[in-house]
Amino acid sequence: MSELPVEPGEPDERLEFLPVLESLDRIIHSPARLMILTFLYVVDGGDMVYLIHQTGLTWGNLSVNVQKLEEAGYVSVDKRFVERRPQTWVRLTEAGRQAFRAYRSQLKGVLDDLPE
Repeated sequence: MSELPVEPGEPDERLEFLPVLESLDRIIHSPARLMILTFLYVVDGGDMVYLIHQTGLTWGNLSVNVQKLEEAGYVSVDKRFVERRPQTWVRLTEAGRQAFRAYRSQLKGVLDDLPE
C-alpha cells in the first residue's frame, strides 16, 4: 500500500485551487447558461429563435435558463412585435459581461495551474 501524500487532516498543497472552484458563479457554471452567455458575449444579443438554433436547447430549457440569467441581472429580455409577430430579444447586460469575464478568468486560472 502506498503512503498518503500528506497526513490526514493536513492541507494538500496540490489542491490549492479548490476554493476558487467553489467560488465560481453557480449561475454561469450551469452548462446551458454558460452556453447562452458565451454566445451573447460574442454577438451581444439575439432573439430566442437564434439562441435555440445556436445552442441546440429546447424552447422550454432555453426559456427557463434565460429567466434565471435575467433574474441575476446578466441578460435583459425585450419582448416586442415585428411585423405583427412576437419576438423575444435577449441581450447581455454590462453586469453579465463583467460576471462572464470574471468567471472565465477564474476558470482559466484554475485550469492553467493544474499539473500535467
